[in-house]
Amino acid sequence: MSERKPHPSDLSDEQWSLIEPVITAWKDRHRSVSGHQGTYKTREIVNAILYQGRTGCQWTYLPHDLPPKSATYYCFAAWRDDGTDRVIHELLCCQVRERARRLEDPTLVVLDTQSVRAAAGVPAATTGRDPAKRVPGRKRGLAVDVLGLVIAVVVLAANTHDDAAGIILLDQVAEHVGGTVRKALVDQGFKSQVVVHGTRLGIDVEIVERNPQDKGFVPQPKRWRVEQTYGILILHRRLVRDYEHYPSSPTSRVYWAMTHVMARRLTGENTSTWRDPQTVTA
Repeated sequence: MSERKPHPSDLSDEQWSLIEPVITAWKDRHRSVSGHQGTYKTREIVNAILYQGRTGCQWTYLPHDLPPKSATYYCFAAWRDDGTDRVIHELLCCQVRERARRLEDPTLVVLDTQSVRAAAGVPAATTGRDPAKRVPGRKRGLAVDVLGLVIAVVVLAANTHDDAAGIILLDQVAEHVGGTVRKALVDQGFKSQVVVHGTRLGIDVEIVERNPQDKGFVPQPKRWRVEQTYGILILHRRLVRDYEHYPSSPTSRVYWAMTHVMARRLTGENTSTWRDPQTVTA
């Protein structure tokens, strides 16, 4: 492929160097029997995944200067199914925590859920209607650390109770961070089941109650981090609505979105937004 004009979502050389070793190792483990190296560079395939995540376009609407759906979706699905997307995410997460002078694994996490509408064509068997928020679609659950970094993700039907999502998140947290987490903060949407399950895992789950005198949105200490992370994820238009056939795909989308965010943090680079400072007037 000839040189092209970069898209705002493309990885810079420094950002690519952060994840390239993982991708190269994966490619070495999946060599073609014929020795063919593939038509498209893996860096360009990652750029296509990030472009789609940021813009929300359909697979067939990927720009002609990026790899097509056939190559991009093949790698997206392969990395989703074998956990490569999570390996890259966790590698960068450890680096961001280290730079912030934190231990590699957190001791406190914050749990929350968000219901998003499902697009037409998403299987009805994996969707539902959130009775509290009146949203038909899927429920996305996150566990984040005090830096707002994602530690665990779960995607379920929107009619699933928060406790069910919380139990799965706590299991993932206990499995992937080596048992270092001792405390979890949740809102009033979670009930006693998640508290009891946390006790079994050695995690003290605290239900943070909202001050009844507060009006409107009032950030709660430490818990506001998960709200901030949801806000960051919604900047990636593929996550504004759930378009994916398999629930594992929006989970992978979250990992790729946060990988992109952390790569920018580690390199001190920003991605352009729709706001052009040169056109803003007082």
